[in-house]
Amino acid sequence: MHLFYTADIAPHHKQFLLSEEESKHAIRVLRLQQGDAVVLVDGVGGWYDAEIIDPHPKRTTLQINRVEVDFQKSSYHLHIAVAPTKNIDRIEWFLEKATEIGIQEITPIISEHSERKEVKVDRLNKVVASAMKQSLKAYLPKINPAITFTQFLKQQAGLDQTKLIAHCAEGEKRYVADVCQPKGSYLILIGPEGDFSSTEINDALTQGFAPVSLGDSRLRTETAALVSCVEFSLLNRG
Repeated sequence: MHLFYTADIAPHHKQFLLSEEESKHAIRVLRLQQGDAVVLVDGVGGWYDAEIIDPHPKRTTLQINRVEVDFQKSSYHLHIAVAPTKNIDRIEWFLEKATEIGIQEITPIISEHSERKEVKVDRLNKVVASAMKQSLKAYLPKINPAITFTQFLKQQAGLDQTKLIAHCAEGEKRYVADVCQPKGSYLILIGPEGDFSSTEINDALTQGFAPVSLGDSRLRTETAALVSCVEFSLLNRG
């Protein structure tokens, strides 16, 4: 199955013209021909079964045969706010795997102990788009611009969601499954390698974030973020 991400397609389209980049990939790389079946996804739940009617390497024309909206729509919304790692490859790895497992929103947060202060969102969007296609999904996770921890907390004030923070400091913590109900809207904070500062932890707790444990092991940032994805996936299974 060959799947293409086309954000500008709509359910009313009967035919669709692939971009030059996607046309070149389809015809020159994949060697697709007239009559071959492909799938288009729009990143917002649309799944389009299509057929090549004009295999042009710059402007391939497709016939749309069937459309399904809300394809495999998730029963929950997971937003992970994670401190970007010094080696950006590790965050890209997390994004790839999280997209495969299931995540709806990611925000890079810059905290007191963050080693990386800048993030190229365009590059991260390419990573999740590729992972979406590879895992045969129709929803593209949203990646927000990087923001400071303090500003992020202000942004989230008053929103209707279950708010969690995973940290390594001493104190009572519960497991995700003991705090959250299935089919909810969740936000979890994942800190940098040096963890959140005590001030940041206290600020989050003051604003209603519940402290949670991701197990007995000390996890790297991207591992902790991925474990969170798995926790929520299992919570909402079935």
